[in-house]
Amino acid sequence: MSLQSMTGFARSEGTSGRTRWAWELRSVNGKGLDLRLRLPTGLERLEVPVRAAVPARFSRGNIQANLSVTVAEAKVEAVLNRDALDAILRMRAELGDLVDPSPLRLDTLMSIRGLVDIRDAEEGADASDALDREIMAGLDIALNALTAMRVSEGASIGAVLQDHVNTISTLTTTVEADPSRSPDEIARKLAQQVATLMEGASSLDRDRLYAEAAILATKADLREEIDRLHAHVVAATELLNKGGPVGRRLDFLAQEFNRESNTICSKSNSAAVTAAGIELKVVIDQFREQVQNLE
Repeated sequence: MSLQSMTGFARSEGTSGRTRWAWELRSVNGKGLDLRLRLPTGLERLEVPVRAAVPARFSRGNIQANLSVTVAEAKVEAVLNRDALDAILRMRAELGDLVDPSPLRLDTLMSIRGLVDIRDAEEGADASDALDREIMAGLDIALNALTAMRVSEGASIGAVLQDHVNTISTLTTTVEADPSRSPDEIARKLAQQVATLMEGASSLDRDRLYAEAAILATKADLREEIDRLHAHVVAATELLNKGGPVGRRLDFLAQEFNRESNTICSKSNSAAVTAAGIELKVVIDQFREQVQNLE
């Protein structure tokens, strides 16, 4: 599967009979999947299939889906109120010779309020079904276009993230290879510090000092943090290669990267290791910022 960003835009449009329709889809970052749908009055029946189509494509992102429709030309029809006409004819028969016996003229009938109603012609069931099918097909086209845009941006973000992971790996190796981490160097520095303390305070217990120094040396060891960083680098690379909706898991790894870099900085007994730890934190922040854009 491909990586996807959560940002994108797509549009599709077409006509069905006298009706012209257009879909516009916009997607931005979101913690989950949130669809905001706007349908024209009279097409509310499409809400259920539209809300089913979007989650089938995406798992995260705030998506706005707007459908607009316009009627190309007006089509009207005259509808006769037959009940009213029958009532008028019965009244004329009852009045008999009291009214003009000549046939009723069309203009006379049209002037009677409520007898003839001029209104927009209603589309038949077949036309309505065809409109629904074409609008949903247009939605599918727009969803394909939005997916393509999100995949394209996802590929670019993935390349940037892999560069960050490679840098984290390099900096981790730098910390691992620093001379200050060797047991001999740690022992030398601690012995030097103990000797300095003994010169200034002869009453101090030498054995106790060396015991405390051994504890400090153990706490200062970075092996565990380095091993975890290497493991996280492997996990992040696997997720980037796997693709799909991996944004949340990469965000978790970013937190783990940050935790280990903080510990390295706090344990460091070397300016070079501290500098590498600080650079790690900078790269990890950049990594996490980019991860927020992924599905």
